[in-house]
Amino acid sequence: MPAVTPERRRILAWCLFDWANSPYTTLVVTFIYSAYFAQTFAPDVLTGTAWWSRAVAFAGLAVAVLAPLVGALADRGGLRVRLFALATATCVVATGALTFVPPGGGPHGNAILALVLFALADIGFELGMLFYNALLPAIAKPEQLGRVSGYGWALGYVGGLVALVIALVGFVKPEVPWFGITRAAGFNYRATCLLAAVWLAVFSVPLFLTLRGERSSVARLDVRAAFAELAATFRSVRRYRDAVLFLVSRLLFNDGLITVFAFGGIYAAGTFGMTLADVITFGIAINVAAGLGAFGFGFVDDRIGSKRTVLLSCAALAAATALAVWAPTRTWFWIAGMMIGLFAGPNQAASRSLMARFAPPGNENEFFGFFAFSGRLTAFAGPLLLGLATQWFGSQRAGVATVLLFFLAGGGLLLRVDEKRGQATRALHPS
Repeated sequence: MPAVTPERRRILAWCLFDWANSPYTTLVVTFIYSAYFAQTFAPDVLTGTAWWSRAVAFAGLAVAVLAPLVGALADRGGLRVRLFALATATCVVATGALTFVPPGGGPHGNAILALVLFALADIGFELGMLFYNALLPAIAKPEQLGRVSGYGWALGYVGGLVALVIALVGFVKPEVPWFGITRAAGFNYRATCLLAAVWLAVFSVPLFLTLRGERSSVARLDVRAAFAELAATFRSVRRYRDAVLFLVSRLLFNDGLITVFAFGGIYAAGTFGMTLADVITFGIAINVAAGLGAFGFGFVDDRIGSKRTVLLSCAALAAATALAVWAPTRTWFWIAGMMIGLFAGPNQAASRSLMARFAPPGNENEFFGFFAFSGRLTAFAGPLLLGLATQWFGSQRAGVATVLLFFLAGGGLLLRVDEKRGQATRALHPS
């Protein structure tokens, strides 16, 4: 058995954070709480879908505004570990609080509170991912970026899968849920938010213990210097043409992915009549496919390049979305879901490794701030367009059809990116 070196321990602790945060996206954003909210907090499921889309859009816009500044603050002020911990704690607290907000309270009362808490949790989650992703170039060797990124995503999907099984077996299906939790007012469904919060709090500890030695004793909150650094980066942006083209393409295809994740459970319940238990089972199967895809395509990434891996995944995701829109039966919808799962992981993992290949040494947090920016600047567009199309046409299928535009446009723009040239530019212009 090979020795467990300090480098391998760091990689394991880093990957374990994906395991820690995936139940948030799985239980809260995609499969359980979003569908529960749409069905119980609003007058009808279409209205609930529209309300949820606006909360997702608001959180995305907030992250787009904050991420580059926060990344620059971390790089220039020695605040990476502290800001990472603060973002993670925000996600933990806000997610846990969702458990104790029941439906009701007037026409909009508790719905507004629930949406505000969700938006705070989502902002904390995304800013935490900024710092987590920025650690990748320091964790993995250049020739291993794809597979290590894939390991993280794969372990994350396994974490989401295990959390879904626990939610299904312990909270959703039994007549008497675990830990004496009541089914009254849907508390057993809301308790899955508490599960996600505790999971993130516990399993993020190894990474933060690993980062203790990186905590700067001269940390400073210098907003002026951070803005100056951002301005300097914008002035020199022509140096990083391929990184910029990639980030613009990601504005589009990642918006499609965010929308699929945010509304997958809602679409399954509203169009195909799935119960929340059915949606969880569907989510378990998707997570199995996604974990396999992320793990396997990590090696493909290192072999054929990150750009080609992302392009392949965009084409497959577009085809799967078209199939989900057309699907006349649950069987066809399941096939579409498995395709989305299989290629969602590689899309995310290869995007992360491509950014790691382009980010100049010393400016990783700032560039991954732009990475988060690119993933969220137009993140309101997909959910908003889906919500509007759903309301205009009175059909969730019409809403989901709009997602196709984002995968096709983003993949088309990515064709113009030269991965080798982008890596060469990074080496020529270190920050």
